[in-house]
Amino acid sequence: MNFSYEAQPMRVVFRPGASVTATADEAQRLGLRRLLVVSGRRGSDTARAVADSLGPLCAGLHTEARMHVPAEVADRAVEVARTVGADGCVAVGGGSAIGLGKAIALRTGLPLIAVPSTYSGSEMTPVWGLTEDGRKRTSRDPSVLPRSVVYDPELTLSMPVALSVTSGINAVAHAVEALYAPDASPLVSLMAEEGVRAMVSALPEVAAEPEGLEARGRALYAAWLCGSCLGATTMGLHHKLCHVLGGTFGLPHAETHTVVLPYALAYNAPTAPEAMRVLGRALGTDNAPGALRTLAGRFGAPRSLAELGLAEDDLTVAAEQAAGQAYANPREVTLDGARGVLRAAYEGRALDAV
Repeated sequence: MNFSYEAQPMRVVFRPGASVTATADEAQRLGLRRLLVVSGRRGSDTARAVADSLGPLCAGLHTEARMHVPAEVADRAVEVARTVGADGCVAVGGGSAIGLGKAIALRTGLPLIAVPSTYSGSEMTPVWGLTEDGRKRTSRDPSVLPRSVVYDPELTLSMPVALSVTSGINAVAHAVEALYAPDASPLVSLMAEEGVRAMVSALPEVAAEPEGLEARGRALYAAWLCGSCLGATTMGLHHKLCHVLGGTFGLPHAETHTVVLPYALAYNAPTAPEAMRVLGRALGTDNAPGALRTLAGRFGAPRSLAELGLAEDDLTVAAEQAAGQAYANPREVTLDGARGVLRAAYEGRALDAV
């Protein structure tokens, strides 16, 4: 056995109602006195409730987060943070809001508190992303890792079932790629297996009873584990494809992960037998790609890139971008290979045709 593992230096608070009862405590623990709260427009009501709970610690509320963190949106948020004299930032919402909070932290050095309302898992990683000139670039920097994460299952109760499912499968994708990453470790594998098992068991219950707090809590716990896996390992083909599809073609983040994951996993399966065994245990199947595709379809999630608005002419451009980057993946990514995965995902074809 030969591996290394670096624990992420953060504090986690997990309980119903924590977003409005614990966020101010976390800020005070960090010695912060002027916090800028950021969110997207869709989550502005929740963000306002968090801002109100901060009382005099709140220096302002900025609700302009957008998907894939466009550079101009990040520039504006940094300007706002400096104008109000913020000494910290609270990001409330999904991956877009937390991504904007990370952009502020990266540019200003301000400490970040994350209050997630979806299962994106971004709050558990030092990974930041920025989209500029039609290209999404990502990197890692410890300065963007939230100092505190406040998990409140009540915040996810208003998430529609369709978004809950795609957000949950997005989280599963983090665990899947961690299992065959070059820097995987036994600890990451344990978190990945438990995260996948917890998520796929919670999602049917969330779909059946969207206001059931217990299942929502288990899904959020699963997202925590899956996001931690992403934070500890190197991303491969699946995430690179999704970054290209989102950054260059504007496809929605969670839905794109949901469509692409079974096909990227099927492509890598022949060279990742141990990862497939672990996923098989977590999913209770000997066909992990098929099980993930079936899970998405069972709850009406999109099954093809065509459904998400990708044009057929875009497939070659996306494949060239994905194959033209150097990154770790258990199976060599050739132009034909990337094009084949994208074509299959575009058509939503049967997995035995990948």
